[in-house]
Amino acid sequence: MSYAIISLGGKQYRVREGERLLVDRLPTEDGKTFTPGVLLVGGNGTTVVAPKDVTVTVKVLGQQRGPKIRIGKYKKRTGYKRHTGFRAALTQIEVESISGKKARVAKPKAEAAVVETTAEEVVGAVVEAPAEEAVTVSEEAPVEAQPESVEQAPEAEAPVAKKRATRKPAAEAAAPAVKKPAARKPAAKKPVAKKPATGKEEES
Repeated sequence: MSYAIISLGGKQYRVREGERLLVDRLPTEDGKTFTPGVLLVGGNGTTVVAPKDVTVTVKVLGQQRGPKIRIGKYKKRTGYKRHTGFRAALTQIEVESISGKKARVAKPKAEAAVVETTAEEVVGAVVEAPAEEAVTVSEEAPVEAQPESVEQAPEAEAPVAKKRATRKPAAEAAAPAVKKPAARKPAAKKPVAKKPATGKEEES
């Protein structure tokens, strides 16, 4: 196996035998070995996902600290200034071995040989039907004589073209009929009752 992908501290690393690398701080003491989880093994043109029979042996070389990172905070017109730093806690490890059975790869099945045939071979391979199976028409079979004169069918009368009914436009059909107001008769005048004449009017 040429390489393997292992999982350490929630991260994945691609490693080879004899390779050294820095990972996040591990709780293992210096000089001890352990076997992390193997996610994939590959090499020599084959890859195996989550192999069960492959183990990667890793040795812890020592604990280290990463480079210092400076962090500055500042707010204008307030007098706020802060400066902090950070150094990651790391562990240096070495991959001692990647051991396991070699993955078996199924060989592709041999493809069926394609036979090329020419047109002449195809024509020669055609089998003629035997003479017994050939259908023959007996000469004795009577042939119905067709009548010399064939009555002609009466000519069909040409259809009379029907006049199409004229349709009113949709706007006129949809519009409701407007009724004219009925003429009103003049009201009959009532007779006015005359007042009886008084004596005073006569005197004047």
